[in-house]
Amino acid sequence: MTEEKPRPPVAAGGGFVDRALNAIETVGNRLPDPAILFLLLLVLTWIASAILAPVEFAEVDPRSGEPLRIANQLTGTALATFLVQLVPTFTGFAPLGVVLVALLGVGVAEKTGFINAGLKLILGRTSPSLLTPMLILAAIVSHTAADAGYVLVIPLGGVIFYAAGRHPLAGISAAFAGVSGGFSANFIPSGIDPLLQGFTQQAAQILDAERMVNPLSNLGFTAVSSLLVIGVGWYLTDRVIEPRLKDTPVDGDPDEMPKMEELTADDRRGFLAGTGAMVAGLLLLTLWALPESSALRSPEGSLTSFTAPLMGMMVPLIFLLFLIPGVVHGYVAGTVKTHRDIVKGMTAAMGTMAYYLVMAFFAAQFIAAFNSSNVGLLIALKGANFLRDLALPPQVTIVGIILLTSVVNLFVGSASAKWALLSSIFVPMLMSLGIAPELTQAAYRVGDSVTNIVTPLMPYFPLVVVFCQRYVKSTGIGTVASLMLPYSVCLLVTWTLFLIVYWIVGLPLGIQGAYTYP
Repeated sequence: MTEEKPRPPVAAGGGFVDRALNAIETVGNRLPDPAILFLLLLVLTWIASAILAPVEFAEVDPRSGEPLRIANQLTGTALATFLVQLVPTFTGFAPLGVVLVALLGVGVAEKTGFINAGLKLILGRTSPSLLTPMLILAAIVSHTAADAGYVLVIPLGGVIFYAAGRHPLAGISAAFAGVSGGFSANFIPSGIDPLLQGFTQQAAQILDAERMVNPLSNLGFTAVSSLLVIGVGWYLTDRVIEPRLKDTPVDGDPDEMPKMEELTADDRRGFLAGTGAMVAGLLLLTLWALPESSALRSPEGSLTSFTAPLMGMMVPLIFLLFLIPGVVHGYVAGTVKTHRDIVKGMTAAMGTMAYYLVMAFFAAQFIAAFNSSNVGLLIALKGANFLRDLALPPQVTIVGIILLTSVVNLFVGSASAKWALLSSIFVPMLMSLGIAPELTQAAYRVGDSVTNIVTPLMPYFPLVVVFCQRYVKSTGIGTVASLMLPYSVCLLVTWTLFLIVYWIVGLPLGIQGAYTYP
């Protein structure tokens, strides 16, 4: 057994930006292991809740209309509840089921060679220099399938880049930027549209009981924003991120790194058969969804609302749409002999998630305590009220909304949870300044997206660390944060300016999307 050599610093030397990012990486990687970091944050939340519980705050809890109070998490009752809920909190951690179920199917498709064959065909027809925009485009489209991009597009970014002779961490970074940093950029309606619209409309009716908000009121802005995200992500990946990684060796365990082997005639036949199975499955799903009485539709007849069964079954569909083609490919190509080979593929996929499971356990406990203590709500309301009291001009206020949301996003990950809390303050406040609810919602969506990729408190952040560790074993929180910070800062600046210019020019915000009120 040879001694492992320390990894050289990323792009040592260079200008101020390189030195700053290297410093962020160094400091970040000196933080405790992510699992222990979440444990320490849990303890700090408990202590903060005990200190703040006796304090009377002027803020009003928008959920109850009562004065906001911090719930002490160190009382006997709270600690007993914490222990009783320890297991349900872990097993109910939303990203956990999404990751594990989706990767069961993806693991089979990878083990049998179906994904390998598809990627080889893509690489054979795409210039390596165009892989970045294609990858970010795929990441943006993945928003339509809820959180699928986190468990599908991001790891594939590493595989595609590595197979093309480029650094895999650059591919993972580009995909992460598109999936999470550009979360609100999409030219295809997704479930997040009606989800946010419901809170926006409810908040608008605090001031105007007759005010309605269309679920697609931001579609024009989010569609054009896709081009912005692709352009920014393409430039940063190729000109900033990949050059910084040139001295970072790929030293991952060969057995855990996804392989891209040569495509044989059997692989081609298997891929055609597997693709045929996938197309057939999609066709059957379409035929099932088309009738107005389809069981996949919501009670209102929609296929894209969060109450539609189709939206709720996205992860199981990913599981099936990779499992079945993977199995078909395996039998036709000869990479699968018995059902035991299929189970081995699932087992291998779960084996790579062992570290993530440990992190998810502690992350779930922290997030549960953070939410139940109301500390996160206090931070959000304090910031919102401060912005309101400044009474700034409308354009400056919109920028303030974006900046405040981006800061709150570092502590409260869920887009719907944040908007449920902030919309009741932001929307009526800006309506009184003559700004329409649809524009306020668009500003919120920008701020909610850009800092997703730099906060370890985002539930999928530890998963990205795990994906990177497959290629570079020394990857830590600091590594990922330093890679993603340029995307976060550039998207914050350019997307904010883009919204202001979009507003000044008067381009369509979306369907029935207004800029001014009334």
